[in-house]
Amino acid sequence: MRIAVYPGSFDPVTNGHLDIICRASRVFDRVIVAVGRQASKKPLFSTEERVAMLRKVTEDLPNVEVDSFDGLLVQYVKSRGANIVVRGLRAISDFDYEFQMTLTIKKLDDEIETLFMMTSSEYSFLSSSIVKEVASYGGCIRDMVPEVVEKKLWDRYRVSQNTSLGGRNNGHLRSAGPV
Repeated sequence: MRIAVYPGSFDPVTNGHLDIICRASRVFDRVIVAVGRQASKKPLFSTEERVAMLRKVTEDLPNVEVDSFDGLLVQYVKSRGANIVVRGLRAISDFDYEFQMTLTIKKLDDEIETLFMMTSSEYSFLSSSIVKEVASYGGCIRDMVPEVVEKKLWDRYRVSQNTSLGGRNNGHLRSAGPV
């Protein structure tokens, strides 16, 4: 059985992430989407919330499992009986970081392979950071994230998608959810 781990912070999961998950699910017998609990990052959503959102958006993919982990990725990959790490690449700028990570993984465990998947071109600009920035100012994120994630973002920022892009509601909160 070919088991792959697709790790990330997924804060929040985007359509670009989902693109990689769907495509990886066609290549591997089992894909474990692993949400990292990184103490150094200050996530918008808790690990539990990110896991729940990922489970919801992947519920129609029977060979995809969502989990979370602490510590070194190589230890987690081995503990799950996998030997492949899937990483998504949006642009050449991602490659430097991913190359370093891959060499580090290889140094720690030379039995683990990394597979890079280019995201579909329609998502090549997309990152969780961009989604959070746009959502925080009330911009339309409809084509950037799954609907369940869009609703969670509106709830978190308490803005509507019709809010002006000029500022963060100028201190005035709108009703939650898209209108």
